[in-house]
Amino acid sequence: MASSLMQWLTNPRRNWFAAQHYKALCNRLKKYGLRYDDLYDPMSDLDIKEALARLPREVVDARNQRLKRAMDLSMKHEYLPEDLQALQTPFRGYLKEMLALPFGSFLKPSDHSCTLEFLISWISISNGITEGIGGYSPSHPGHRRFQDFSFDALFGNLVNELLPSFQEHDADGADGGGGQDALPNGTMRGLQGTATPMFPAVEDLLALFKDSCKELVDLRQQIDGRLQNLKKEVEVQDAKHRQTLAELEKGVDGLHQSFQRLDSRISSVGQTAAKIGDHLQSADSQRKTASQTIELIKYLMEFNSSPGDLMELSPLFSDDSRVAEAASIAQKLPVGAANASRGLEVAVGNLQDYCNELENRLLSRFDAASQRRELSTMAECAKILSQFNRGTSAMQHYVASRPMFIDVEVMNTDINLVLGDQGLQAGPSNIARGLSTLYKEITDTVRKEAATIMAVFPSPNDVMSILVQRVLEQRVSTILDRLLEKPSLVNLPPVSQGGLLLYLRIFAVAYEKTEDLAKELQSVGCGDLDAEGLTESLFLPHKDEYPEYEQASLQQLYQLKMEELRAEAQQQSESTGTISRSKAAISPSVSQQISVTIVTEFVRWNEEAISRCTLFSSQPTTLAGNVRSVFACLLGQVSQYLTEGLERARESLNEAAALRDRFVIGASVSRRVAAAAASAAEAAAAAGESSFRSFMIAVQRCASSVAILQQYFSNTISRLLPPDAHAASLEEMGTAVSSVEGAAQKGLQQCIETVMAEVERLLSAEQKTTDYRTPDDGNAPDHRPTNACIRVVAYLSRVLESAFSALEGLNKQSFLTDLGNRLHKGLINHWQKFTFSASGGLRLKRDITEYGEFVRSFNAPSIDENFELLGIVANVFIVAPESLASLFEGTPSIRKDALRFIQLRDDFKTAKISSMLNSFKTDS
Repeated sequence: MASSLMQWLTNPRRNWFAAQHYKALCNRLKKYGLRYDDLYDPMSDLDIKEALARLPREVVDARNQRLKRAMDLSMKHEYLPEDLQALQTPFRGYLKEMLALPFGSFLKPSDHSCTLEFLISWISISNGITEGIGGYSPSHPGHRRFQDFSFDALFGNLVNELLPSFQEHDADGADGGGGQDALPNGTMRGLQGTATPMFPAVEDLLALFKDSCKELVDLRQQIDGRLQNLKKEVEVQDAKHRQTLAELEKGVDGLHQSFQRLDSRISSVGQTAAKIGDHLQSADSQRKTASQTIELIKYLMEFNSSPGDLMELSPLFSDDSRVAEAASIAQKLPVGAANASRGLEVAVGNLQDYCNELENRLLSRFDAASQRRELSTMAECAKILSQFNRGTSAMQHYVASRPMFIDVEVMNTDINLVLGDQGLQAGPSNIARGLSTLYKEITDTVRKEAATIMAVFPSPNDVMSILVQRVLEQRVSTILDRLLEKPSLVNLPPVSQGGLLLYLRIFAVAYEKTEDLAKELQSVGCGDLDAEGLTESLFLPHKDEYPEYEQASLQQLYQLKMEELRAEAQQQSESTGTISRSKAAISPSVSQQISVTIVTEFVRWNEEAISRCTLFSSQPTTLAGNVRSVFACLLGQVSQYLTEGLERARESLNEAAALRDRFVIGASVSRRVAAAAASAAEAAAAAGESSFRSFMIAVQRCASSVAILQQYFSNTISRLLPPDAHAASLEEMGTAVSSVEGAAQKGLQQCIETVMAEVERLLSAEQKTTDYRTPDDGNAPDHRPTNACIRVVAYLSRVLESAFSALEGLNKQSFLTDLGNRLHKGLINHWQKFTFSASGGLRLKRDITEYGEFVRSFNAPSIDENFELLGIVANVFIVAPESLASLFEGTPSIRKDALRFIQLRDDFKTAKISSMLNSFKTDS
């Protein structure tokens, strides 16, 4: 029964009380840091069981545990919220549903879980609800039903089964009409007002509870009294504590002030003590200075006794064990003597003599220790000698006494190691190996000396500076003087002995190796000495005139090469007999032809020279000037070589032309003379064709050589020049190439003349007057090209094959265009010598077609157009006289040539074409 009641009470859809309880419960849970999961919405239709079924089992268990804990907490406090006393709007709906339920339908007496404690709780809750809804409005529809509700009857039904004895008593009373009524406190009220306790133990428990409450109130009062007393005691102690803290703060402030005064006093005393100490130190210093001055005056007077007499001096100046002290005093005395008045000249002289004698004595001891390798003694002497001119004499003496500076055999060994038995003729590579070996030995020697110097001298950097300077100025300079014997630019050394190139190569090797030596010595240590700068100064006499020597060397190499080529050509000319001498004159020998290999050799010479320019020129401006001058030599050499080669090729063309002119004969000669002349003309034609090919080969090699030159400039020269020098060098290269192009252009014009001369010879020899006439024998006309046309086309195809392979680009286009125009003009002039029939016109057109097919390989549109128009003009020999006028209507540009060709018709006079032509001219 209790579970059914709890289900009804905790269902917010059935019980307004449950909804209000949960609302208040959530507010209470916040006080304990708890939360109530939103498992369902009290105002929605979702059943709590359905909501719980959708959640995981562990979530439901956790929810039930929190709910149980919340219920337990709520039972410890007031169960109903305070606002339950006021009737609120949500109450109406829940109350309506609650009243609609049948009374007692949810409580079954058979439910044994309905215990007495549960009923008591329920009674108290119901009484609260009854009081809360006492002001419920009578207008509510459930008001009447609510008036009939009786909690006494309800709870009487609940306890009937639990209290059977009271049920019987209740029944008897009812039957007897006793008029008793059950009271809410568990007693029965009778008609006469007498009351019999239903639970006798309640009165005892109530009295016990009242006594307990009274005792609890007394205990609370006692505890409150004790708390008040403790509070007063705490206030008293707190006041005392505050007073004590205030007194302590005052004491601490006073203590701080005392410390500050003490610190200020200590600082003042310290400053005073420091001043006293400074005064004492100054006084002590003055005392020591005065004492030393007295001693120095005493020693000075000893030196001032008699000139040159050093025998009467104190034992200090003659005791070898006190040399350091004597040296120190001897260095101080000249200062005092110099500042004193006159009368100390004798002392100054004697002091100088003594210092010299002491310095020599120390140097002797230093030398003796050096021979015995007693570094400690050497260091002691060097330290003492450092007081004389800062030790310069000791440093110089040590360096000068090194064997490599005083031993003549060392010098001879150096020269023999570098030059060997062959001297300068040993070659740059052998000299480079010798210098590497020598410089390595020098570096090792300096490194060993550096170890000794570091152990002996107090200023080792100064000694190393003197040592390295002496090495470069004496030992290295000696070997360089033997290597770099500057030749004369007036009388150049013969090439057989290496020429200027040998000097330049040795110069480069020596410079490079010596620079490496300077870097090594700098790494070993040379103090403040600029070893690289000193090395540079050794080569200045040679570097100042280097550009002139480089240009002279390149010119010497070029002249030598040209002499070799001329000698080779002369030898080939002498080896050929007199029979073939004329052919050799027309066709230049291989040695006289332009060679790309030779141009490549020029470039290689120049590249080597440029590498030396880069090595010797440390400043950009100097480098740019040297590179320009060296590259200008290459431009001159290539330009001269190519131009002379083209001129030699042109000479062969001129000689071939002279042969053609030599064998020109008149018309009235004998057959034998004509045959000899024809044979000579054939030979001249062969010579012209050979010279044509030779010139084309020369042009091709010129183009390759210029390309090599331009590539060399782009890859090497341009990277070394600033913008202004780069532009100037480009202009110089353009000038050099232009001179070569001018010679090539002249030769190409001669080639065209040679070709056209042979074409005219072939046309004159092969073209017959009957080629363009109607056959007299009545045979059908021949529509094949004429023999002259076939020979000319074959010759052009053969001779121009070399031109097609040799020329390219604009040069090829220009050459073929000029040749095509000359061929077109030459053919027109040639055909002006003949008369044409209609069948001859067809054959002429066949020749023109053949020529047009050939010149199409020129890839010159203007030439193709000229031959196409020439084919149209040839139609004047084919059409009837009355149709001639129609030829000019479509192509008026051919009128001039057409009028000239019309006069060559064989029926020009008989067909009265002349009169028609005159009328046509008049109309136009």
